[in-house]
Amino acid sequence: MKGPLFYSKIILFGEYGMIKDSKGLLVPYNFYNGALKNDGNTSETAQKSNANLLAYAQYLEKLQIEQPHLVSFDLEALKKDIAEGMYFDSTIPQGYGVGSSGALVAAIYDQYAHNKITVLENLTREKLLELKAIFSEMECYFHGKSSGLDPLNSYLSIPILINSKDHIEPAGIPSQKVDGKGAVFLLDSGVTSETAPLVQIFMENMKQDGFRKMVKDQFVLHTDACIDDFLKGNVKSLFQNIKKLSHVVLDNFKPMIPASFHELWQKGIETNDYYLKLCGSGGGGYILGFTEDFEKAQKALDGHELKVIYNF
Repeated sequence: MKGPLFYSKIILFGEYGMIKDSKGLLVPYNFYNGALKNDGNTSETAQKSNANLLAYAQYLEKLQIEQPHLVSFDLEALKKDIAEGMYFDSTIPQGYGVGSSGALVAAIYDQYAHNKITVLENLTREKLLELKAIFSEMECYFHGKSSGLDPLNSYLSIPILINSKDHIEPAGIPSQKVDGKGAVFLLDSGVTSETAPLVQIFMENMKQDGFRKMVKDQFVLHTDACIDDFLKGNVKSLFQNIKKLSHVVLDNFKPMIPASFHELWQKGIETNDYYLKLCGSGGGGYILGFTEDFEKAQKALDGHELKVIYNF
């Protein structure tokens, strides 16, 4: 057995803010993917994944009992496949903010959910919200709290615009300029991170009036402006807003930025060669970069691994 491929995702804009109802823009990232397999592989990685799937199946069984109206699975088939050695074969790096658990959740739903909503249907707002609610509960197992958006993006494999918690829609993003000088890129921090502790820090900070005000008046404001600019192709305005957003994140989200990158982050703001922002919850993994001149950014970030994901 080999299931279909599910791709990684990138939150271009909206990390953390979406918890507090800012806009968000997620895009599939086809460079990494994962699929359920049952091909007799007995490597240590496959065995570890198989054991993790067994524990996850027990969680899904509990979820089905507690919320029978939300989702139901063919648990017998799932357990049988796990007993026969099924594992999730994935190239998606864990702890890198590109949705490793989201792809797994999407694959399990696709293979084992009863009455599943399919990609081929007319995806109304109600269906998207229903999928998001299901995926949120399915992914809680991995992060403690989940918006459900990572698996949704992986499952549908289309850009998704989050206007608010109750308003989600497929997004048409401007076509890339293949020979464009500007780029969105991934910068490898070289360290992995865990989402749950960082979300916990954010939630604790949100109890403080000053932090809450900053999120609403600056972080969400600049995030929403970046999304509007990006979707409309207003590149000049986009970079002005990304610079502001990068500054706000450096000033207020320091625990989410690996300490060794604080100086590099500041350097980008000062030189305008590039601007950095969080990719997912941060803390390590990938950092997102935006530049109007990729060659210039490459020179400024010499010694670091960069992957272009979009050209302006």
